[in-house]
Amino acid sequence: MQPDPAEAIAEQVFTALADPSRRAILADLATGGPTTATDLADRLPITRQAIAKHLTLLTDAGLLTPTPAERRRIRYHLNPAPIQLAQQFLAALAHDWDTRLTALKTHLTD
Repeated sequence: MQPDPAEAIAEQVFTALADPSRRAILADLATGGPTTATDLADRLPITRQAIAKHLTLLTDAGLLTPTPAERRRIRYHLNPAPIQLAQQFLAALAHDWDTRLTALKTHLTD
């Protein structure tokens, strides 16, 4: 059976968000706007090499879009679409649980 593409994207998002350094990078981009790996390394307590590794994983998860900038630098932009898909996945899970818990509550109070 083929995995659901939305579930695969959600899994990549959850994996990316599991690391506090990657969450810090995303938070920095959310507040400061598009930036380069060098600028992130200047602002965050993470080495330039680690930033590059995290940016690759975040880009592979679809959370960032790299675009060429001045002097062979790459500027990273947030891409909210995968997070929205992960939110929809969580909402569907929550709905399933809500339905089951309501049924259990009804069963127990009858």
